Amino acid sequence: MSAAELKNEFGKVGVLFGGRSAEREVSLMSGNGVLNALRSKGIDAHPFDPAERSLAELAAEKFDRVFIALHGSYGEDGTLQGALEQLGIPYTGPGVMASAIAMDKIMTKRICMSHGVPTPKFVALDASATSAARLREVASELGLPLMLKAPHEGSTIGIARVEDAAGLQAGFDLCAKYDSVVLAEQFVKGRELTVPVIGSGRNARALPIVEIRAPQGNYDYQHKYFSDDTQYLCPAPLDEAFTKRVQKLAVDAFNAVGCTGWSRVDFMVRESDNEPFLLEINTSPGMTSHSLVPMSAKVAGTVYEDLCVEILRLARLDLKPAQHVKKD
Repeated sequence: MSAAELKNEFGKVGVLFGGRSAEREVSLMSGNGVLNALRSKGIDAHPFDPAERSLAELAAEKFDRVFIALHGSYGEDGTLQGALEQLGIPYTGPGVMASAIAMDKIMTKRICMSHGVPTPKFVALDASATSAARLREVASELGLPLMLKAPHEGSTIGIARVEDAAGLQAGFDLCAKYDSVVLAEQFVKGRELTVPVIGSGRNARALPIVEIRAPQGNYDYQHKYFSDDTQYLCPAPLDEAFTKRVQKLAVDAFNAVGCTGWSRVDFMVRESDNEPFLLEINTSPGMTSHSLVPMSAKVAGTVYEDLCVEILRLARLDLKPAQHVKKD
């Protein structure tokens, strides 16, 4: 399509990025990438940072649709989606309920398990009322090493790999800084895979799988966004049958939680028996130069700019506009 046709199709577009979460820095990178991509296609796109401007200003902008490039709380967790529903502005990515569920790793695991998607064993712990004795019990139940996570954060923020009992308290305290609940999760030694999914319902499709190989298996914040030491293999070197199996699990998890538009589903594959386990679903994945969805889409034949347009085209409202009821 020509630039004029795209401009006419989408109207005035807002790109929401920045925000107030711990992932603000990454969101700024994602949002600027998306903004420049849409503008390069001739789309009338404008930046909007909810941390610096109010919802009243968002309404006053009269956007025809918005591209959500926010990560973490107040952008990826259903709160902003609810506000956009109230304002009647179509937006990219999953709706209110799916966004809220996927932002909670514990609820995501429970729902996906009920739909036959395997996930590592876990225990949910109260961040303010878990004793050292209870931590030792959990370590005995799940085994060491184990993972401790702040279940409502992303970008590997608030996460600790605990190698031995001596490190339990420090790991727990780190995660407790970010959340009221701490997720203790069985450690799965093996390969790390991620699968972008685009579409909705029966039309949801998995893109090529990316395998992540970080130094010493430490895919932390630095290695995820700023280091060139991490290796990404796309398509992941897997046989065809296993590739299809993991892609199906990704779409199953996407649909189980109620996702629409686009998301990214993360897995670990246990090296002892080659079994895949769901880790989490990201409903507003990164769109930086190091991000995995653009990498996967490129292998599938879609360049970054066209990917941004495709995602924007899937923008919608989760709820039907309210109908005014006339009283007799």
